[in-house]
Amino acid sequence: MSTADDNTPATGANPIHDLRKFVEDRDWAQFHSPENLAKSISIEAAELLECFQWSSDFDTERVQGELADVLTYCHLLADRLGLDANQIVLDKLAVTRSKYPVAKAYGRSDKYDEL
Repeated sequence: MSTADDNTPATGANPIHDLRKFVEDRDWAQFHSPENLAKSISIEAAELLECFQWSSDFDTERVQGELADVLTYCHLLADRLGLDANQIVLDKLAVTRSKYPVAKAYGRSDKYDEL
């Protein structure tokens, strides 16, 4: 059993380090299979969507909390799979840039194969 202080502040320098410590201190890694983390992303994304369910007016603080939950589970899943979350976003952005060149996609919402 860990004796970590629950009030240990996050360093902010490396969120995944802080997330790993948080999970380790609670012995929660046993529950963090890729399947469970993917389910949690979907559940938290639904809670984020619920913030906008009946109106475009929203509570910024509530949205921030739900978005943080989604991002937390995304970071945990990437880490569990041995992936660097920042790098996979940059890699995907490079692919998306090639699919949506500015000259063709500027101001348009068409899918890449319809540009």
